[in-house]
Amino acid sequence: MHPDDSPIFLQLAAQIADDIVTGAYPEESAIPSATEYALFHTMNPATVSKGVNVLVEQGVLYKKRGIGMFVAAGARELLLTRRRAELYPNYIEPLMHEAAVLGIAPAELARMIHDQLTLQEDNS
Repeated sequence: MHPDDSPIFLQLAAQIADDIVTGAYPEESAIPSATEYALFHTMNPATVSKGVNVLVEQGVLYKKRGIGMFVAAGARELLLTRRRAELYPNYIEPLMHEAAVLGIAPAELARMIHDQLTLQEDNS
């Protein structure tokens, strides 16, 4: 969700959020520790903690003292709702603007999107 030029802690938070949305980390399950993430991604544990804390502040993760971080109940739906709200201004609006600049008619753009979605479905 975050571009590659965003701070590393935000990129990590986005990756964890993606993992929650896709079901890699179900609600009420533990996520890897900051140390495990730091070793895997070869980054500073403080950076990992900062990324995890972003999700804690958003109500996506919570801490069980002495045990670790867990995915909050309702976290997946919270993330999906937030992403759906961001879809139009962050993706559709710029896409429509670029299509207009390129002279792509709305029907052609809709066909292009449909064809791509069909291709993705066929490959899954």
